[in-house]
Amino acid sequence: MVVNDRPIEEKKENSSKDYVVENFPFKESKILNAPDCKDHKIFLEINDYTEFYKSLSFSVFPLVTPGTTARCNLDSYIFSSIQGTLESIKLILQNGRINDSYALTRKYHDSVVINIYANLYLQDNFSIDNFIVQKINNWLHGKEKLPRYEGMMKYIRAHNKLEKVNKLLGVEQNGHYEKIRKRCNNHTHYNLFLYMMMNDNQVYIGNKTKAFDGLSSDIRDIFILHFIWMFTINEQYMVSSDYMDSLDCGSDLPPKNSTNCNWSTGMIELYETGDLLCEVSGSKKIGLLRY
Repeated sequence: MVVNDRPIEEKKENSSKDYVVENFPFKESKILNAPDCKDHKIFLEINDYTEFYKSLSFSVFPLVTPGTTARCNLDSYIFSSIQGTLESIKLILQNGRINDSYALTRKYHDSVVINIYANLYLQDNFSIDNFIVQKINNWLHGKEKLPRYEGMMKYIRAHNKLEKVNKLLGVEQNGHYEKIRKRCNNHTHYNLFLYMMMNDNQVYIGNKTKAFDGLSSDIRDIFILHFIWMFTINEQYMVSSDYMDSLDCGSDLPPKNSTNCNWSTGMIELYETGDLLCEVSGSKKIGLLRY
């Protein structure tokens, strides 16, 4: 195949596809999925993210979500869904489909926004006089849609619980996360021919490693956003199951060599300086949030 009628020099035999595309970083090759990307760090990172969501989903499952008729924790199912999305991203990347991976990364970002919006809306509207928050409960039971992405983000940006955190993370309009969103949209809607080509694993893309690096960075930043948002508004989720596990084994005392930090719910708080305060059982641990 020749694009723009430019001749291919030194055409190789048995080449599955030969592309010459002006101003695009593609090279003639028969290589399927450049080998330098098979061992890319993104695959191990996604494993870590999926294990985190799997563990978090399990640990919060018994915590009933107030404001809905759900018998179990609503977030538990959302975390499991995100786990599945990340696993799908990994499988698609292993087949060299960078463009489809970005489309699913946008879905991951959507899930994060929906999760935080639903939590904030429930916390703002749940009370003894409004025991069931109809907007979220109707969405839960398939009777009503949530607002569009722009409406949910406007609500999240303006919320007083996340005001300081949002400034630190670049959640404002035209900020860092809007740029990530724009990249995901560009891939989803094929806004450039380049993005369509990046879904063809029979083409050797000269900067494929760079594309993997960019996707790795974007997924990591979405994970950081979700982590900080979630534990800022639901600090009770940062809890160890050691105590309940010990009770299940027939013991009501902490095992030897355990620390107090394993036996109570923790609290985290993000300061304007970027310091992340974690307070558990009266002991404080301060670390710098690297972003």
